[in-house]
Amino acid sequence: MFGDKLGDKLGDKLGDKLTANQPLQPFGKLNQSRRNVPKAQEAIYEFLLEIVKNWAPDDVLKEFKHLFIHHSDTAGSNTLPYLYEIVFANQEQEFRNTLKRCCYILINNWDLTRNHEAIQKLVQLFSDPILYKYTISPTLKRLREWLRNFIASADFQELKLFAARYEDRGKIHWSQRYTSYLLVPQYINLENPLEQRQAARNLSKKLKEQFKFELAMYTALSESATPREQPPQNPTSLGDEVVRLIKRIVAKRGFFNYPNIAHIFLNQTKNLTYRSFKQSLLEYLIFSVEQDEFAVILKAQLSEKLSTLYTDHDDKAVTSALILRTANRILEYLTTENHQEPSALFVLLLSQGNSLTLVIVLLKIILICRYARTHLEARIADLIRYYSSYSEEECQWVVNFFEMFRIVTAIYTENIEYNLVNMNESCSRQELTPDTEVYRIFSQLKRRGLELEPDILEMKTVEASLEAAKPSEEVLDASVFPVGSNRLPIGR
Repeated sequence: MFGDKLGDKLGDKLGDKLTANQPLQPFGKLNQSRRNVPKAQEAIYEFLLEIVKNWAPDDVLKEFKHLFIHHSDTAGSNTLPYLYEIVFANQEQEFRNTLKRCCYILINNWDLTRNHEAIQKLVQLFSDPILYKYTISPTLKRLREWLRNFIASADFQELKLFAARYEDRGKIHWSQRYTSYLLVPQYINLENPLEQRQAARNLSKKLKEQFKFELAMYTALSESATPREQPPQNPTSLGDEVVRLIKRIVAKRGFFNYPNIAHIFLNQTKNLTYRSFKQSLLEYLIFSVEQDEFAVILKAQLSEKLSTLYTDHDDKAVTSALILRTANRILEYLTTENHQEPSALFVLLLSQGNSLTLVIVLLKIILICRYARTHLEARIADLIRYYSSYSEEECQWVVNFFEMFRIVTAIYTENIEYNLVNMNESCSRQELTPDTEVYRIFSQLKRRGLELEPDILEMKTVEASLEAAKPSEEVLDASVFPVGSNRLPIGR
């Protein structure tokens, strides 16, 4: 009863809006050039926004199914003429834009109210067999063809990411473990509907928070002496090896830890010319790299790239905007230059078993330029999509890289601090290695986390203008970062 009354009320209201400046004429007689597609789209959006806030999810799904899948009106609405306004204008792209935005209007609202099952059901609507049935109606034929094209498109693959998070972990494709990265291209693409970008950003952030929490819990409980009925769940695919990996990563402490080196580098290079900055940057990236062969390859490959990069700025003072552009280009050299296939340098470095070392180099870049993190995650998404056509066994080496990447970024760029604690006071530190059994991992919230994910619009403005404000930097005290013998070889 309520739905019928609301639908009638909205039908009158939306009909008035659509025909305010132009009468809604019979579809067969209306000239295509006179179609009012934008008004029809807004009418559909407004109707869905109204019902998703007032109706039960199942009722909303029925309306969506009747409109976009079965193309029939219900007693609760009269929205089909607005859809036909788009169809008869013969604008498939506008139809797809409308469909996408409608989906994300529902997803955003259901996510706020935690109706996750409704999101899954929404995606499942597109598997209706009616979309593949023959029809003699030219209008239905066009609509069904457009829907099938949508289902076969990247847009639908992006939509499916919002339902995949609720599936059984044991049944999902390995690439879906990295959905938080696969969502990044959606929210940085300014051509996507605002609702889609918001939904992608929110879900990506939630998934990162979930992984961060599960990783901290696993490392805390996996070595606990307290017996448990159920062992803690490992959020990675590395098995028990992940604990030893984290110990190895966290063991890089003291004066020459990665954040400190990044601060020293920024402090020492802030008054250099761009040419000198590029030379110093190369030294910074290979500084303290354990594998000599890796350092040789990296230096040889990047030195040629950097020497020809933005040469018109070589004699100018380096700016934060120029640092951002440089960081983005280096990240591409190290991952994917065409945003589709892995770069030659990426394949070369990983083929020699240097996954962790490459991850550390990528980390060092985003530690000196926090605005580059989103660009890096978008390139990681490109790599995941490229390798997703392979089974996990076929590309285990690159899966290990993805695992190490999200572990390292969780440790160094989030608000949880990991520490190694010696549980055996009788042993000296010199007698122990980081993965020795007497060391345990403890985690706690940082008092002041390092925020490395700025607003995407702000980031775009920085890169476009070349005059953006510098990323926030802590003032370096000379007593903490002395310039004498501890000065890094990264600037003159």
